[in-house]
Amino acid sequence: MQLPLFADSDAVDPADVPDEMRRLAVRLPAAIHLGTSSWSFPGWTGLVFAPRNGKPATEQVLARHGLPAYAAHPLLGTVSLDRTFYAPLTRDEFAAYAAQVPDAFRFVVKAPAAFTDPVLRKPGSGEAARDNPSFLDAAAAAATFVEPAVTGLGMKAGPLVFQFPPLGRRPVADMPRTIARIAAFMAAIRGRTPAHVTLAVEVRDPELACPAFAAGLRDASATPCLAVHARMPPVAEQAAAFGLDRDDCRLAVVARWNLHAGHRYEEAKQAYFPFDRLVEEDVPSREALARLASRAAARGREVFITINNKAEGSAPCSVAKLAAAIGAASAGDEA
Repeated sequence: MQLPLFADSDAVDPADVPDEMRRLAVRLPAAIHLGTSSWSFPGWTGLVFAPRNGKPATEQVLARHGLPAYAAHPLLGTVSLDRTFYAPLTRDEFAAYAAQVPDAFRFVVKAPAAFTDPVLRKPGSGEAARDNPSFLDAAAAAATFVEPAVTGLGMKAGPLVFQFPPLGRRPVADMPRTIARIAAFMAAIRGRTPAHVTLAVEVRDPELACPAFAAGLRDASATPCLAVHARMPPVAEQAAAFGLDRDDCRLAVVARWNLHAGHRYEEAKQAYFPFDRLVEEDVPSREALARLASRAAARGREVFITINNKAEGSAPCSVAKLAAAIGAASAGDEA
């Protein structure tokens, strides 16, 4: 589906933002990019979007025409394009997104599951149907995902995130082979990707949050993506296992704050809807991300953190809280 540039009558205006939020944005280091997973949520009216004709814009209107208003928010300097996980986009579709945001804005883009899921899944249930013949096909991934994304987004391309779902008992049992296969895949992708584009790998098997996996990715010129998720170890543990908290680390910090601990995705979705306020704050994850981001930015490393509504209840509210925590962590580092 081609994404047309919006007409004036379709425009979604940005919400009025409190002065304190603008001050937070000014204090945020330029290397730190905060944002959310997608943007098409009517519950964000008043937080990110102004009402249209006195009421929230629909999800469909926001999906098509809400990105410029989202990108006008002073704290929202990135967004995760999650729809690409389900199907690749064309170069023109990526370019249409890029045309709607400022020059400093960056997109975090999820690679299609066609290349990172070892099985093909049944529609609806998500159950494994059969082996996936495209799993770890670097040539196909480069041609159908990397090239259109990088060419279409241009300098607005942020990290390309290859998210691997839980891989199953056999791959986890043979960890050296699994690490070698993923590292070889990422090395082949790196050979087809411009050097300025960060390649990141997110996993959902806690066994892969280990130094050996980090070393394999480092050899492939890729970086681990911190998965703040109920399945995975806490932020600080992942960062230490991957070496992302070391003073001599030069890798970008890429983190996706996805799901509150103790919840399943659908359970959190029902509990937190319509995503207009924080319902269940996760202070330990917030503070760990803030410390890591502050230290990394102080050493000249780029930081990309995107947040899902299912993390605490409302991703824009989580971004504001995280920005304040980064400010406090930075002030503490300078003291």
